[in-house]
Amino acid sequence: MKPFPRKLLIWTLAAGVAAALLLVYLLLRQFEFEKIRDEYKERTAGELIRYARIRLMGHELLETVMLPALAAIESGIERPIPSSQMPSLSKGQQSFGLAPPRFLAKGQAQAEPATPLPYETPGGVNEVRVTSSAELFRAMQKAQAGQTILIAPGRYAITRPLLTGAAGEAQFPIQVRANKPGTVRLEVSSPVGFRVAHPFWVFENLNLRGVCEEQAHCEHAFHIVGSARSSVLRNNAMEDFNAHVRVNGEGEGKDQAWPDDGLLQFNSFSNSRPRTTQRVVAPIDLVGVSRWRVLDNHITGFAKSLGNQTAYGLLIRGGGHGGRVERNLLVCSSQPGSSPGIRVGLSFGGSSGDKKLCREQCGIEHSAGLASNNVIAHCNDFGIDINQATSILLAHNSLINTAGIDVRSAQSSATVYGNLLDGRIRERDGARANAGMNEVHDLRQQLQNPDGLDLRWRHRVDSVPTLPMVLNDFCGQVRGASSLPGALKGPVADCFINTAAVKELP
Repeated sequence: MKPFPRKLLIWTLAAGVAAALLLVYLLLRQFEFEKIRDEYKERTAGELIRYARIRLMGHELLETVMLPALAAIESGIERPIPSSQMPSLSKGQQSFGLAPPRFLAKGQAQAEPATPLPYETPGGVNEVRVTSSAELFRAMQKAQAGQTILIAPGRYAITRPLLTGAAGEAQFPIQVRANKPGTVRLEVSSPVGFRVAHPFWVFENLNLRGVCEEQAHCEHAFHIVGSARSSVLRNNAMEDFNAHVRVNGEGEGKDQAWPDDGLLQFNSFSNSRPRTTQRVVAPIDLVGVSRWRVLDNHITGFAKSLGNQTAYGLLIRGGGHGGRVERNLLVCSSQPGSSPGIRVGLSFGGSSGDKKLCREQCGIEHSAGLASNNVIAHCNDFGIDINQATSILLAHNSLINTAGIDVRSAQSSATVYGNLLDGRIRERDGARANAGMNEVHDLRQQLQNPDGLDLRWRHRVDSVPTLPMVLNDFCGQVRGASSLPGALKGPVADCFINTAAVKELP
């Protein structure tokens, strides 16, 4: 065999070295490594990977070499999600009906405990029974204060938005309901299922699913707008929408109205696959409204595969104030394997939105908001995000397998107290976070099986004083003078029952 020519070997090595130097030069030029070096300690690994992907766009050579490596690194740093189905921890739609809706003196809806009641409610002169989509549409148009529209069990094709036709009253709300949860299934092929534009309407015990031929066309199960103050959604299940519940103002100038003082309680939100849309993906999207209460809901499995690829579990923005987010279970990814894009748990502010939707000028996205006693898990970005929001209280939340809590932008300020999390508590870009009594750990060492939502303590920590605004825990149990950090007041949660096993009442 003829020996390899020495000159050719030298030239081959030289060419290899030159190629390597060229690649290093391109990387240094493209990635601004000095900037990355300065910000490395502030950025999460996921943020650095996303930054790298953006910088690689349009550079075929670098994409060919680097993208597979970045994908491998990303799959290595994302913690595996359990293959077994995760429990609902008694949140979301219950298998039984709830107590009749009540409203406080100022018109705000009263939250109710998950107490089983008989499915059948007494009929009366104010009850209208419907057995078809057409009858439901007409009944909603003709409804009067104090009426109940009772939908018979069955499947209903919703091909056009169902519109409210008149206002209810605090003492006489208009109700649209099924007697038994899970018996009425509305298959929505229009962009919106229900469009609510009048106050004091209550929707409960319904199951809605988006079935549009083009997935992006199924926008909202409920779109609550304008004058629809004190709207209530209770004990419903919604699947396969971009933003299952969207709430925003309507009109301009003096005619502009905002649907404040609403209630979302014991609802289940999910998507069967990532949403192929350029629009906002957030199962709950509250824009510009004030004093909404979001309690005891189960939000799971949301991702966005187009556009900015950023999805939020719960998004509050647009310039309102006084929103309360309490006792919810939010799981960004519920199935093994990585979903596309960025998945954020709860955000006050989100990213920069459409200023036309803002309550005023949107200098502040939300003020005086509260997020407490929530369990947020398996988000490849931050579990709680504060952006251009002020005077936000984050207290006694448990964040599992997320990047932690992020308070960002010069306008943002937050009190971060008594939370339990892995990841970090980060303030950046001039934000102000007053943090105290938080516990930041690898929760797999502290709890029995946090990734599987078994939140019993393995090695408990010291209790912290109870805040006046957070007197109860994730289960609704009284905390007392002091309690453990995180969503649960003690080492064991008595409320984690299998609601499906609750005996049906006659």
